[in-house]
Amino acid sequence: MFLGVDGGGTKTAFCLIDAAGRIAAEARTASVYYLSDGLPIVEPLLRQGIGEVCDTAGIAVADITYSFFGLPAYGEISADVPELDALPAKILGTANYRCGNDMICGWAGSLGAADGIGVVAGTGSIAYGEHEGRQWRGGGWSELFGDEGSGYWVAIQGLNAFSRMVDGRLPAGPLVGEMREALGLAADFDAIDVVVNRWHGDRGRIASLSKVVVRAADTGDAVATGVLREAGRELALLVDVGRRALEFPDAQRVPVSYSGGMFGSAHVLASFRDALSLEYDLREPLLEPHIGAALYAARLHGHPLRAGQVHSTASLSR
Repeated sequence: MFLGVDGGGTKTAFCLIDAAGRIAAEARTASVYYLSDGLPIVEPLLRQGIGEVCDTAGIAVADITYSFFGLPAYGEISADVPELDALPAKILGTANYRCGNDMICGWAGSLGAADGIGVVAGTGSIAYGEHEGRQWRGGGWSELFGDEGSGYWVAIQGLNAFSRMVDGRLPAGPLVGEMREALGLAADFDAIDVVVNRWHGDRGRIASLSKVVVRAADTGDAVATGVLREAGRELALLVDVGRRALEFPDAQRVPVSYSGGMFGSAHVLASFRDALSLEYDLREPLLEPHIGAALYAARLHGHPLRAGQVHSTASLSR
């Protein structure tokens, strides 16, 4: 039995698959993104999710053969890596696992853990690829000075456009009304109170405002549409960099796929597709990231499974 854990920016998803590729159980908990609330939040959430999938599958934790934990911010704070690496052993009672950044889950799910490049654009944004044993990561430089094309980045651009429209520095469009409604504003300047004082700049809550930008674009707001199309171009730029870093042959059409909520926007996906040249083979995602994490666990254990072997989904525990 192989366990995959995808620790995204707003939730953590768990999946157990057996040696034949059958999904035995899935579960979700709150996000293990620990940079806001500290490392102590990680172990209880992992313990909760692992307990849920094992109960659903009718197995003991000790029956898990190998696990992969895709954790947000893993590898970005060197001092935290040893502690993150040690945490799963407290729950599993074994060293039969590996930890890595959650970007690997997105790549493994979207491409079935096969060579190519996967781009993740959810709360944050990042890209990961593999080619003949080489590994590469790009993006993911945090919401403060990176994560271009992510939900947080789109939301910040949207808030900036809202402020400019209210001031008259940009022509007012549907974004103004959408943002007023989403923030529950009695006065426009209350946006500062909501985002800064009440939300305390919370990463996830701010990123959720990307949905406001998407709604405005879908109703014809030109500025919001421009933000989303720029997001797609930024995400495509990661692919170009990754191709060179992974040393794909010039003549090869590199497999590329994607995951994360921002690709649910038709504007983002179309812009991403338009920005990629014919050198790429853009594919729809095969599997969700947490299922990809379980595939990767099987591969790390020396029991590779193809995406086409995965079958029989279980209902997500809530």
